[in-house]
Amino acid sequence: MLQRITIPRGPIELAGDLYLPDSADEAAPLRAVVLSTPGSSVKEQIGANYASRLAAHGIAALVFDPAHQGQSGGEPRDLEDPYRRGEDISYAIDALTTSSVIDSRRIGVLGICAGGGYAVHTARTDHRIRAVGTVVPSNMGTSFRGFQPDGAAAALDAMADARIAEGRSGELSRVNWLPDTLEEAAAAGLTDIDTTQAITFYRTERGRNEHSTNRRLSRGDSLLLGYDAYHLVDQLMTQPLQVILAGRKGNTGSYESGMELWKLAPNPVDLMVIDGAGHYEMYDEPEYVDAAVDRLASFYSNNL
Repeated sequence: MLQRITIPRGPIELAGDLYLPDSADEAAPLRAVVLSTPGSSVKEQIGANYASRLAAHGIAALVFDPAHQGQSGGEPRDLEDPYRRGEDISYAIDALTTSSVIDSRRIGVLGICAGGGYAVHTARTDHRIRAVGTVVPSNMGTSFRGFQPDGAAAALDAMADARIAEGRSGELSRVNWLPDTLEEAAAAGLTDIDTTQAITFYRTERGRNEHSTNRRLSRGDSLLLGYDAYHLVDQLMTQPLQVILAGRKGNTGSYESGMELWKLAPNPVDLMVIDGAGHYEMYDEPEYVDAAVDRLASFYSNNL
């Protein structure tokens, strides 16, 4: 059962989809999970694949478009602000705690890819979150710093100059998350399996969605470069933790990121590595998604 909802977030609203088990009954409030999705993703993509399956396991699941993206409000558009992404999760929890069908004392979070880092960062200080699940989690700060050929500090210098130019022109610049086509990727020499699978998911009929623009506001990149999703995790994130990783490491860094999180967390409960799966295959390949959700459902049932 799917309910379209709006989530108040200060002066704007977030667009959300709440998946409820068919047996939802106000007399028996449900455990619930808020989903934090990958960068550039909207709620109808990866989040829906996991949320619908969790609901089939009897767990309510709320997935939403981040502020400034998808069908949610917020200007400027296409902003990927890791701090606001974390705040979005807390506002989603606010909405769940007002629902008569949800048990406000049994709310967890599930973060996928970049959303895994955002979920962890939020759970450190929002202890209404009682359990933390992650699938191929990524620390966007580590990832973005690693992408800079001349180093993060030099990249920040260039971004400072670019923002001055934006201020003078009044025009905001955007960059692609990914090449728009496989042909563009090949022309740029990007033929590795992870890039190919990412484009195949996001930019073809396999996973394309009209509200996912594949564009990122450039000025947000300075926030990502200074971000550390795992800062103080060892001291503050006391909740039970589930980590699910793709067995084929590839070049996304999510395997390494997930193992780092597993070692940092004070209360790691379960680590699952799905043999044969690649990072982007964990988004929608039924064999791998079903295996992950079966494990997550057990984790949430035991810890919420």
